Amino acid sequence: MTIHSILNRLLLLVVPLLAALFTSCSTVGPSTAGGGSSAAYPVGSVQGRIAASQLNNPQVRARDALIAAEPPGNYFIGRRWWTDGTRFWGYVREPGKPWSTARLVIMNEGIIKQPDRLPEEGGTQVHGYDHNYEYRLWGSFTGKKIYDPNSNFVIPEFRASKYEVISTDPGFLFYPSEKYNPRYLPEVHPAFPGS
Repeated sequence: MTIHSILNRLLLLVVPLLAALFTSCSTVGPSTAGGGSSAAYPVGSVQGRIAASQLNNPQVRARDALIAAEPPGNYFIGRRWWTDGTRFWGYVREPGKPWSTARLVIMNEGIIKQPDRLPEEGGTQVHGYDHNYEYRLWGSFTGKKIYDPNSNFVIPEFRASKYEVISTDPGFLFYPSEKYNPRYLPEVHPAFPGS
């Protein structure tokens, strides 16, 4: 057996293994948005942006009107967005401001553990069980940007000092027909109109 034939056989074994490893968690793009369908990006939208048609959807406008009525205060509204393997926590916005102004954050647990701080495997509730829960958060942005190597995102750090669950089923986050797949990174990170 020659060196050339040994190398060819080795390549036949290694390439499929590498392909399997690198397809476990994907970045969403126009052809795979939110779980493998280009339908997750309505007409007129661009990867990483919310289209005007999404912001002007009657359901979005009705929800934004309810949000505008939130009492002002020294708190934030957070929406947990769990993606398998990543370390970001979810989206955080100021009260009275629409979700299109939210920022994807990494949670600093120096004061209090994040709400779902549980083992990542085993047990009845596991890490990420609270995907899409809505929280009232007290705390502040630290001013630091943190790199999440699993998503390749550099995002702001939020240090919570207290939290309470507002809803375990608050509905859509950005627009009504959005798709969710825990193996895909968020469609909007977080380049919104006006940012």
